[in-house]
Amino acid sequence: MADPGVVEGKPPPHYDVAEGAQESQEGFWRDKEDFWTRMGLSGRSFGRREDGGSFELERTMKGRHLNMIAIGGSIGAGFFVGSGSALATGGPGSLFICFLICGVMLFNTVYALGELAIMYPVSGGFYTLSTRFIDPSWGFAMGWNYVLQWAVVLPLELTVCGFTVQYWNRDISVGVWVTVFLVAIVLLNIFGGIGYAEEEFVAATLKLTATVIFMVIALILVCGGGPSDGRYSEYWGARLWYNPGAFKYGFRGFCSVFVTAAFSFSGTELVGLAAAEARNPVKTMPGAIKQVFWRITLFYILGLFFVGLLVSSDDPNLLNSPDAASNVIDDPNTSPFVLASKYAGLSGFADFMNVIILISVLSISMSAVYGGSRCLTGLSQRGHAPKIFNYIDRSGRPLVSTVFIIIWGFIAYIGLSAKDSTVFDWLEALSGLAALFTWGSICLCHIRFRKAWAHQGHSLDEIPFKAVGGIYGSYLGLALNILSMLAQLFTAIAPAGGGINGAYGFFESYLALPVVIAFWIFGYVWKRQGWISIDKIDIDTDRRPLPWDEINAYRAQVAAMPAWRRLIHTVFL
Repeated sequence: MADPGVVEGKPPPHYDVAEGAQESQEGFWRDKEDFWTRMGLSGRSFGRREDGGSFELERTMKGRHLNMIAIGGSIGAGFFVGSGSALATGGPGSLFICFLICGVMLFNTVYALGELAIMYPVSGGFYTLSTRFIDPSWGFAMGWNYVLQWAVVLPLELTVCGFTVQYWNRDISVGVWVTVFLVAIVLLNIFGGIGYAEEEFVAATLKLTATVIFMVIALILVCGGGPSDGRYSEYWGARLWYNPGAFKYGFRGFCSVFVTAAFSFSGTELVGLAAAEARNPVKTMPGAIKQVFWRITLFYILGLFFVGLLVSSDDPNLLNSPDAASNVIDDPNTSPFVLASKYAGLSGFADFMNVIILISVLSISMSAVYGGSRCLTGLSQRGHAPKIFNYIDRSGRPLVSTVFIIIWGFIAYIGLSAKDSTVFDWLEALSGLAALFTWGSICLCHIRFRKAWAHQGHSLDEIPFKAVGGIYGSYLGLALNILSMLAQLFTAIAPAGGGINGAYGFFESYLALPVVIAFWIFGYVWKRQGWISIDKIDIDTDRRPLPWDEINAYRAQVAAMPAWRRLIHTVFL
């Protein structure tokens, strides 16, 4: 009798879950290609991989890469700079509560994604899952929505990189720095998935270290231990929660912070895409998924709690403050992290935080190329995009898809040459809701997978890694995603500053919805495939063989732990 969870039939010769297997895809290509070709550094590396049409990406990512992608991958301008906008429009109370609610949403979403990605570590990730478990037309919409999201994020982040460098020297044109960073992204992508993984490992380590340092310093400042010439030389406490107050603009302000919080978590799902390039996702993915708890709790919620204690929501320097000189993320001086450092009299630390912001924004730019190209390749492999995009070269890079996403970076020059921020306003409108649609689809995929799994006679014991909240956690995650979209809808109609938006203002905030609907309709007209009933869901294709002897031994080891240790191990470590 076959082990549970193993697909009947002979497994593909290029894949085996057991680490170090002779027939693994990674080993197969390592034996066939020389070092320079595998690293993408020879002319031969750009040739098409001859793999019989399986179009597999190179599986070179290790556990440490996945851990850092999970714990630090989405920490960027939204966290370090955009959080200032949330503070200015909602106050410190809304900032804390909304990020906490979104943290609960993402916790359940990422665990659901982890369960599915370990069972089906396929190219295209959650787009592929939406096609299989929900509706091929909806999967088409989610795939192209995700590609478009990262395609428009790239020029935005490149521009932020340029403005961040101007913190030190405003005499050099931003366009020069955009060119420098665009070249850097091209060079890093020569190394393919491993280039992205190593860059994320280094960048995430620096981002997390800086955030921890900030929180330690912030605690000292709140207690009044700052320099004598600074604002925090006496006990500071929670005075800003009382004056000007914990909440601003009432319900409108609260909803606007909800939107910013959701946007700041964008990129959390990238660990699911990375599973397709992990050496052994069964071993490495669970640990990476569990790291999300620490990022949400320690870095986002606790870090922004300190920000709300130290920087007033009425500060005119904050992004989107009524008195702000600029309402776009083009000035690192609007970062509440930088402002707190300046007000404390820690000028050197302000420079340090700007370096971290620069690294974070460059990291998100790399994530844009990685996420967009991998999803575009998945679309092509399943007939939802032109075949040219499934070109995998000899070093395992989705070459054409990567070039296509990088080309979008040149839009940054168009934005810089414009007389106002109209170009960027509409680019942000396109990407604003994309993450919420992706996360909601992941939760719905998990719900329908669990139902199809039970319907076809399988038990939960046959799932190697289970979401902590189970199907109910996914219901909660889906509900909170819908709540976030409703909050965005309310904000698009009634902005925090008062009044009612016209058509221009509404679509500037909610353009992603009609775009997704258009993709959905186009996908249905093209493929003529709709909602999949539970009894027709395919749970076998692409499900990988699993080493059940190892899994059962590990489960027995965990079961033997004391209850408190088992809880900590299951959720946190």
